[in-house]
Amino acid sequence: MQIFRNPDSGQWPALQQRPLAASNAAILARAGEIFDDVARRGDEALRQYAAELDGVPDLTDLRVGAEALAAGAAQVPAALQAAIRQAIQNIEKFHAAQRPAAVEAEVETMPGVRCWRRSVAVPRVGLYVPGGSAPLFSTLLMLGIPARLAGCREIVLCTPPGRGDGRIAPAILFAAQELGLTTIIKAGGRRPWRPLPWARPRCRPWTRFLVPATAT
Repeated sequence: MQIFRNPDSGQWPALQQRPLAASNAAILARAGEIFDDVARRGDEALRQYAAELDGVPDLTDLRVGAEALAAGAAQVPAALQAAIRQAIQNIEKFHAAQRPAAVEAEVETMPGVRCWRRSVAVPRVGLYVPGGSAPLFSTLLMLGIPARLAGCREIVLCTPPGRGDGRIAPAILFAAQELGLTTIIKAGGRRPWRPLPWARPRCRPWTRFLVPATAT
């Protein structure tokens, strides 16, 4: 690690550059290739990239089954379980207070003409939660709870398989279980980032796909 103390202002632009900024164009091009390849080849492409990028050579099932979900969630220590449940209560309370009325601001613009604003939930939504060396179950809470409160009928969770064994981080599975999410797809990076043909029949393509800011 390098430490710079009171650098001259002329050095600031160079110091603020991200290490990979120079190769950003190449990264975006590669991401686009993967994006299109998954759209064309579906499950076959997802398994190939799981082996190539996630180090999971034998990923046979792209969806987490009910038994695997329960078994993984059960591995979470009691103290962390309690902390996640408390976080869920806090986040639900905060977002519930922001939920608008079903019909807002009804106005009669002229005799017999009434106008209003109505809030309608997105019917199907996909959530991307980073995994790997830093499984961000907090991201799942911050995305999943508002989606649930909004009334989204279908919520699909996408998260990378663990390197080597292909398992999802137990904390992510526990949080998903607490939120009542049962459709969990093992796919990381940009692979699941749009309504794709491979989503059927495992899950229908989503109307919106939400990711944390650090994943964009």
